[in-house]
Amino acid sequence: MCVDENTSPHHPAGHDRRGFLRNAALAGACAAAAGAGSLVLGATPASAAETSPQGELGRWTPDPTALQFTFAVMPDTQYLYWGSQDSVNRTPQEESFRYIINNSGVADNNIVFMSHLGDLSQDADASSFQQIDKAFDVLDSRGAAYSVLAGNHDVSGDDTRGDTPYLRTLGPQRFRHSKTFAGSDRTGYNTAHIFRAAGRSWLVLALDWRTTDQGFTWADEFIKAHPGMPVILTSHDIVYSDYDDNVFPYESGDPENNAALSEHGQTIWDRLIKENDQIFLTLNGHYWPSGRTTKKNAHGNDVSLHIANYQNRFFGGGGMIRLYHFDLARNTIDVETLNPWILAQAPESRTELAAEHARITGPVDNFSIPIDFEKRFSGFIPVPARPARPAGRVLVKGTQAYWRFDGQGTPGTPLAQGRTIHDLTGKGNDLSVVTLPGTAADALTWSGDHHPDQPGHGSLSFTGGRNPATGSYMATSATAPLNRQTFKGGYTIETFVRIPLDWDAGRNGNASVLSRRGAAGSAGKQGKNTDPSEPLAQLAITNNGREVQFNHYPLNNTYPTTNWSHGLAELRWWHIAVVSDGRYAKLYVNGAPVADDPKRVSNGLTSLGLPWLVGGHEYAGAIDIVFHGNIGEIRIVDRPLAKHEFLTA
Repeated sequence: MCVDENTSPHHPAGHDRRGFLRNAALAGACAAAAGAGSLVLGATPASAAETSPQGELGRWTPDPTALQFTFAVMPDTQYLYWGSQDSVNRTPQEESFRYIINNSGVADNNIVFMSHLGDLSQDADASSFQQIDKAFDVLDSRGAAYSVLAGNHDVSGDDTRGDTPYLRTLGPQRFRHSKTFAGSDRTGYNTAHIFRAAGRSWLVLALDWRTTDQGFTWADEFIKAHPGMPVILTSHDIVYSDYDDNVFPYESGDPENNAALSEHGQTIWDRLIKENDQIFLTLNGHYWPSGRTTKKNAHGNDVSLHIANYQNRFFGGGGMIRLYHFDLARNTIDVETLNPWILAQAPESRTELAAEHARITGPVDNFSIPIDFEKRFSGFIPVPARPARPAGRVLVKGTQAYWRFDGQGTPGTPLAQGRTIHDLTGKGNDLSVVTLPGTAADALTWSGDHHPDQPGHGSLSFTGGRNPATGSYMATSATAPLNRQTFKGGYTIETFVRIPLDWDAGRNGNASVLSRRGAAGSAGKQGKNTDPSEPLAQLAITNNGREVQFNHYPLNNTYPTTNWSHGLAELRWWHIAVVSDGRYAKLYVNGAPVADDPKRVSNGLTSLGLPWLVGGHEYAGAIDIVFHGNIGEIRIVDRPLAKHEFLTA
């Protein structure tokens, strides 16, 4: 970035530093003037007393399949390379390069790629690029994957400028042995790179400081030639920060929306970003302080636009890097900013300024971006829907009851009193709808909503509650074989649930997804934690943060065993399974065991030969609450199933 000492950073273009730099012609002239300094070949780089000795250099070993990976960004390093002033210090940048290499393949980082955002030099001088060349040899020596682009301090004019020290040093010829280099336009100033991470290919476009029509055309055609790849667009000048930078840590305004498109950034948006849905993230330097904003593209999807620049910080930023930690399992990008050169120094030897800048933890430099990768990329990477599976494929050995709710009614239409849901095992454990007095006609309806891994593509939507108890539930008949079974040899109970936003703990808490009629006291149960009026078995969503509870009275005890899960978020489908091997009952949520599984021998399920209820809960002989939310299918098996045998498998 070029600085005019006579301008203020707080006023519009024509009056301030930032406005001055948004003017391409003036910024280009500034870079040209800087590059006009005397050529100093073989000059001895200046060094600082604070620099640390070179660390060990490991291997470049990123994991291309892990769902967690890191994309590293290095912004303006220009103050480290001012060769025409005999002022060069490669040490900070080389330390960052060593960090990037040494943290490739490391589980907590797994750095797979690095992008430099331009302004590598202060003066565009050949002597500066002679030293930059040596620094980047650190990356090349290990085959590290990276991209680089020219900033206004590296070149002047636009991408038709022809030969420059930058192009001779970091042009396409540098990447002739790179496994990630994918091509360049005819000028060599606009390049494309493809890396593998999370089992897919990702495209990085590194565009010149001032891209012309031919450059934009090339980039657009390159994206279209790689239609299934998410794109990270890097350039030196896209967005600028629209808040002040006169305090440290910086007053960031709204840290999620404190940047705006520059004049050139607007051109990039209009020419390339807006219509290309594959571009989901842009990164640039040039301006400071750091900031970010989000804009909707023509497809209605978010594009994150970020500035990272630390040249105005201690030691010109000291080769500081920003790490974008992608986590496709958590649907999050966690961002952190750190300085490997300072971190490599012994803590007791760091100056006060160095200690302050080892890690930058303010809201514009350390933050998280929630992103549903599958949904965001679905426009160009369609997600094939998992087809419904016939009932016969999930009627595993020992299945005693299997109820599913797809293909039997139009979504949104109600199920009337007496409607039958057949037990697909053929064993006669059919369900019938029971409607409480005062219940609305649409309290139980067919729904097309379902867990993505559910065999049947449908569910039932219950609108129930308590005080007074209203709603419709379902029950097995008085003679159903399931009523008498005690499951002494073990069992597996599986279902799917989805809790709506209007779920209320007082009105809907402790409602059962599945329960067994018969009061505990009537079965002779007594002792610790026994409630003689509660049912003998109940799989419920509690009023304590929507936790799953499986409370059951086993054959071998007079008191209950209770399994508890963590809280379930609303508007998300959950798979719930209870598995007993005849001794211990375990509760699983989305295939993961819960913390509160009692280490207590708990054999079978006590029975009084009374019906099972779906969506209903009986207390003291009367229905006191009906479930509120969606219930997918339910399967009951008379043996313990392994996780790979669950309905989600």
